[in-house]
Amino acid sequence: MIKKAIFLLFVTASLYAQGFGFGDEEGAGSSGAGSGLSVSVGGEVSASILGYLDDFSEGAEHIGLGDIFSGSLNFSAKTSVAEGIINLNLAVQEIPVSIDEAYLRAYFGDFEITAGLRKLTWGRADSFGPLDVINPLDSSAVFTEMADNVSLMGVKIARPLIHAVLRLGQSSKIEGVFVPYFTPHYIATEGRWAPSQMEMLTQMDTLKDANITIPMPPPMQPIPLKINLPESDDITKLDYAQAGLRFTTTIGSADIGVQYYYGRLPQPSVSVKVNINYVNIPPFPDPIPSSVDANVLLPLYNPYHQIGIDYAQVLFGFNIRAEIAANITEDLEGDDGSVYNPSIAWSFGFDRDLFWGINLNLQVNESIRLMHDKLGNISMSDMADIFSSGDMSNMMGVMDGNIDIESGSQLTSTRLTATVTKRFLRDQLELRAAVVWGIEDEDCAILPALIWTKEDLRVALSGGFFVGDEEGQLGQYKDNNFIKVSLTYMF
Repeated sequence: MIKKAIFLLFVTASLYAQGFGFGDEEGAGSSGAGSGLSVSVGGEVSASILGYLDDFSEGAEHIGLGDIFSGSLNFSAKTSVAEGIINLNLAVQEIPVSIDEAYLRAYFGDFEITAGLRKLTWGRADSFGPLDVINPLDSSAVFTEMADNVSLMGVKIARPLIHAVLRLGQSSKIEGVFVPYFTPHYIATEGRWAPSQMEMLTQMDTLKDANITIPMPPPMQPIPLKINLPESDDITKLDYAQAGLRFTTTIGSADIGVQYYYGRLPQPSVSVKVNINYVNIPPFPDPIPSSVDANVLLPLYNPYHQIGIDYAQVLFGFNIRAEIAANITEDLEGDDGSVYNPSIAWSFGFDRDLFWGINLNLQVNESIRLMHDKLGNISMSDMADIFSSGDMSNMMGVMDGNIDIESGSQLTSTRLTATVTKRFLRDQLELRAAVVWGIEDEDCAILPALIWTKEDLRVALSGGFFVGDEEGQLGQYKDNNFIKVSLTYMF
């Protein structure tokens, strides 16, 4: 009720402001508000149906079409010295109104400072470049959002932050950001969009109180295995604060940026420490295992430093964008299984108008792990397979190995994203096809869309189809092929 009351208060105040013309000089004078305050209200209302193809094959009782209704309301109030923004998300859920962004910006000549809940983009890549590190992502919504939207701001999770900008002349500026606590990527642990890598986390949580024994060869007795889950750190404390600096300038026709960021990797890690307890039992000459304790700390979020450079320029009709970053974690030897190895990440992309009015947007992203040869020999998926199958006969071999969060993964992870667009009927009708290809995994996502826009009305028919290796990051969603129809009015 409180949230609904706040929502109605915003709407009433905004309509009141518009009715008395605070954004208009004559209206402002007649109302006695000579502060030059400008107030605006905007947003969108959308009705969409999202259906998964495998549900249709199982009958009507298995078919769900999503929430159907969604929307947003955007409020802004601005003067010559300050600006306030509140963006609300509307949905048919337990929380019908939620804050997407809410922040205040103050201007002091060439210096400005912003504080509040905000989505902030660093770097120049079109989609998920290595330098865009401030806001975590909702990974469960990436593909359904990407199907009929060019911007992916909808899958970013706003963070409370302080952002300062100092402008140096016409083309240079220094930015600083401080985020007081940490929030990781939202990664589903169950349902359609739960990645297979999360199986270890859910398995451990369900087995923490289970009665597990490890079979031993006769005449030895089975060994009890106890899984302990220590309490993780509180990620809302100042110890998890993050900060960064960024400098951008223009040299000739090229835009250049340099940045430094200290934070936490948004994908979780797991620490597994195994203690094997031994006893002396005659007639065995050597001590033999009597019990095993597995201390599993999850989730664990590794601190890291990032140093990066980005570049953008128009050359021969190509709008070129490039980024490169060094991600330096605490595992400088490469042999700590609970910490991700340092890595080099880069992206290169361009867009260009081709022939017959066709536009091509291409981007390659790659991450290269350093000290790859130092990874442990036991992966988290190996552990998950043993626990989920109940086969404990190989457990002692696992305990003797080096468990590593990255074991079994390849040296590089490369993803190619290509989007082809063609417009018809005076640009009102848009035919678009996007392909996301995981090169090492040999899998891909294909996202076609047909979009008709007439003034403030938008109708879209889109879909998502996943093919390739079922163990790949994209191929694992082969049962998630979907069709989406949406009708949106923007105001």
